[in-house]
Amino acid sequence: MKDKKIVVKFGGSNLKKKEDIGRIAQAVKLYRQPIVIVVSALYGVTDMLIEILHKAKTDESAIEEIKSTLLEAHGQLIDLYIENQGKKDEIKIKILQRIEELEKYFRGIHYLGEVPDFVEDRVLSYGERLSSLVLTALLNSSDIQAEECLPEKLGLYTNGEFRNAAVDFNLSCDNVKQALSGDRVYVIPGFYGLSPDSRVTLLGRGGSDYTAAAIARCIDAASVDLWKDVPGFMTADPKLVSNTAVIQKLTYSEAAELSYFGARILHPRTFEPVSDRNISIRLFNIYDFDEKLEPVTVINHVGVIKDDVIKSVTFSDDFAVLRLRGAGVGIKPGIMAKVTTRLNDERINIKSIITAQTSINLLLSRDDLAAALRIAKQSGLAAVEEIDGLDDISLIAVVGHGLLEKPGIAARTFSAVSRHHINVRTISAGASEVAIYFIIDKKDRENAIKAIHSEFFGTPDPTERYMPLLLI
Repeated sequence: MKDKKIVVKFGGSNLKKKEDIGRIAQAVKLYRQPIVIVVSALYGVTDMLIEILHKAKTDESAIEEIKSTLLEAHGQLIDLYIENQGKKDEIKIKILQRIEELEKYFRGIHYLGEVPDFVEDRVLSYGERLSSLVLTALLNSSDIQAEECLPEKLGLYTNGEFRNAAVDFNLSCDNVKQALSGDRVYVIPGFYGLSPDSRVTLLGRGGSDYTAAAIARCIDAASVDLWKDVPGFMTADPKLVSNTAVIQKLTYSEAAELSYFGARILHPRTFEPVSDRNISIRLFNIYDFDEKLEPVTVINHVGVIKDDVIKSVTFSDDFAVLRLRGAGVGIKPGIMAKVTTRLNDERINIKSIITAQTSINLLLSRDDLAAALRIAKQSGLAAVEEIDGLDDISLIAVVGHGLLEKPGIAARTFSAVSRHHINVRTISAGASEVAIYFIIDKKDRENAIKAIHSEFFGTPDPTERYMPLLLI
């Protein structure tokens, strides 16, 4: 019986510099077995495609600009790592062909003067299509037998939603397992799959992590190995706090909440495909590895629970609050249903809802607040006397298994914040078993993070014990 394969993902953060490709080849050789690689676009390419997507509607010169930029960026890697001139020419022709495919879509956008959903998703998939082509060539030049396998060939199907699709495992698993059954390294572009009618649908920004997890589920992989340019999950953002530490073990739910509330290590949906199959997610640092595959953070059902419970404190500035206020809004029938339906119709995602007798607070992405205010004010909401929004805020979350059961955790958290005279606007506990979050003014964010981190991690207790935790 063959060993289970490992799915390995290299992201755009691993592809910032020319020499990063060399690091990837070194990492691949450490596995000493055929693996399945999922790759993101080269660093910055997706942002460029988004920019030109809108410029191309009115500015035809932007199309030539992106074409030459993509040719140069990917061609430089070929020149750097492939010595044989014949091989160089062969792969550069393939790169040009793929860029010319992309160019046709940009020309179509220019003639139409608009960007249909299906065109946008296809255009933005080309960053990954180009990087998978280049990485396959570079691995083969490093004596690693590799084959590019596009989602079209894999049969990786989605629910058909543009920009933020989910993989349909009933349609995909048998296809993917069969397509990846060979005894070689496969290189797959992340970020997209196919709708049931074979249109390209994106899996959400940063969705290559999710792609890797979805493929791991399809083939029942031994693990999902995600190579990053940072040490892993930390007790806080090291840019704000000086004495942070790496978290070696997390459960799926802890890692999911940290990702949702601002720890920008993994896509929040990465955990969905693998958690019920108990496929471990292992994080590695592309800038800090030697001859052994030693992950910096492991995420699965087996974790640890500290005496102090808290594993990490994180934050996000990408939240805003839509506030509906009035004497009876909390008990007036129909208000919640009406406003949430209207927002959903406009594709505005509600991240959380906190209610009281006189106020309904809807947490949204900051980018959606202006549209949400307009929609709410036009909705004729009975009993609502005032509608306003807060956007100069930060959401702070503390995460760890047992925080709702351990007496005093919440009190210590908010006491640490209050000692710095920081006003807490809203608190939510109970929605998650592993997270408490609260909202403060953005100007107080750094002091709040430092205060909480100092409370739980500032002075290590020599008697601190780590108890094994198994979640079923």
